[in-house]
Amino acid sequence: MAVKTATVTLDGTNLRFVARSGSGHSVVLDDGRGDTGPRPAELIPMALAGCTAMDVISILRKKRQEVTRYEVRAEGVQMDDHPNAFTRVDVLHVVEGPAIDVDALCRA
Repeated sequence: MAVKTATVTLDGTNLRFVARSGSGHSVVLDDGRGDTGPRPAELIPMALAGCTAMDVISILRKKRQEVTRYEVRAEGVQMDDHPNAFTRVDVLHVVEGPAIDVDALCRA
């Protein structure tokens, strides 16, 4: 079982933070006033899109599907009031290639 870690450190006097992953990569997080990085909640659909994209493209390549363009769009609906939970996330896969097998794509 893999363990993933993150450390978030305040950077200044506003709501800017630097997030560091266990693998040593950094992302600046901020609110709308500072606007020097994404809001933390924006990382949720971003992470979902990224994880999904990596899995699907890996499967499509194993199936020898020639993909010339691949994009994953994730849109999350978040409550306005506390606890600001996501109530819905829609994920759209945009795939282009000369002869994509739609069944293989759907299984991926």
